[in-house]
Amino acid sequence: MSVPSFPISLPSDSQPAGSRPEAPSGFSAIDRPEWEDYSRCIRCGLCLNECPTYRELGVEMDSPRGRIYQMVQVAEGRLPLGESFVRHIDLCLDCRACETACPSGVEYGKLVEAARAQIEQQYRRPLLERALRRLAFYHLISKPSNLKLAGFLLRCYQASGLQELVRRSGLLKQFGRLGALEELTPQIESPTFFPQIGKVFPARGKRRYRVGLHAGCIANLAFARLQEATVRVLQENGCEVVVPAGQICCGALPVHAGLRELARDLARRNIEAFSKEPVDAILTNAAGCGSTLKEYDHLLHGDTAWAEKAVEFAGRMKDVTEFLVEIGLVQKMRPLAATVTYQDSCHLAHGQKIRKQPRELLEAVPGLRFVEMPLADICCGSAGIYNITETKLSMQLLEKKMEAVNSTGAEIVATANPGCILQLRAGAKLYGKGQQVLHVVELLDRARG
Repeated sequence: MSVPSFPISLPSDSQPAGSRPEAPSGFSAIDRPEWEDYSRCIRCGLCLNECPTYRELGVEMDSPRGRIYQMVQVAEGRLPLGESFVRHIDLCLDCRACETACPSGVEYGKLVEAARAQIEQQYRRPLLERALRRLAFYHLISKPSNLKLAGFLLRCYQASGLQELVRRSGLLKQFGRLGALEELTPQIESPTFFPQIGKVFPARGKRRYRVGLHAGCIANLAFARLQEATVRVLQENGCEVVVPAGQICCGALPVHAGLRELARDLARRNIEAFSKEPVDAILTNAAGCGSTLKEYDHLLHGDTAWAEKAVEFAGRMKDVTEFLVEIGLVQKMRPLAATVTYQDSCHLAHGQKIRKQPRELLEAVPGLRFVEMPLADICCGSAGIYNITETKLSMQLLEKKMEAVNSTGAEIVATANPGCILQLRAGAKLYGKGQQVLHVVELLDRARG
């Protein structure tokens, strides 16, 4: 495929690079990237083959380079912020694989998130879409009581047998996209919500560290048992685990959707909750959450009351796999006879630059045979709520991911993000060979002696 090249308009001589021109109308100055952030892109094209949407669509404007070009044109008033621009930005997975490939250090994730904030402030989406976004972001993920209610109702739907009846009837297939979405519905466990928030769990044996656990939002609902496994593994490795009350959604989903003020409010509430507990580190088992939690300093950099607190919070944040490798495993382990492969979670590999640690943990489990997956760091198509908003393209990416999984012959697919787990479980059912999909920590929990 030929790779077109085009110039990116940069500031004029009267507007030196690195200065901050007047922000366009409706664009919050605090979210405006500096011109030097755009101009780092040297248009080399090394990002193109790493971009899942460009690989699938072959459209320049659906590549990182093409999207940056559009961002500059919109910022300079040369391109209208209309349906075309919104569509190209919406199609981005924000997987940040381009950041890994980029030789110039372009922080593409921050640019696309700023572009989405600009869209949110200047573009009027269709009424139904606005209503659904408001329901999901303002009244569900940011309201634990409402999330618990939703989990309870979904659990009733599944436990009653109604879900299985609807699936067998084939009724959902008549609705196209709705049928595909139903396949992605998480299986709600019982009890339906992680009940340990607000509690402290002692280390088993000698206490080595005291850590805080950020439990998130959707993970508490669909992955309550994963949360419990995470606590047990940390205890077995000499950690006293605090799960502070008052914590809430990390803000990753709102950030990716352009709802930065909501994300900032959630960030402040999390910082406040964890400030009450003296801990050596703050941990998460969700790669997508961790990437945002580690960037609270960027999210709140213009808030004089919270900027310093955000820097301190971000400095203590670690992914649980990162932390376990740093402190060294001391738990006793029994053998697990199985073949496992590993899918890199995008925001762990590309956002946090954590690749070897999950693999080291898997290789530490006796009896577990690790097989590397081809293209392990290409997005599986989950990407927050991308599999809901862009279901067709998401499922195309998932089908190709499962081809890579199937080629390994592995019985277990390990990953480090709840969203990836949901997506890959659907993939194993639709395109796979019945593989189990587990978090790395769940395998460590199974291996506890």
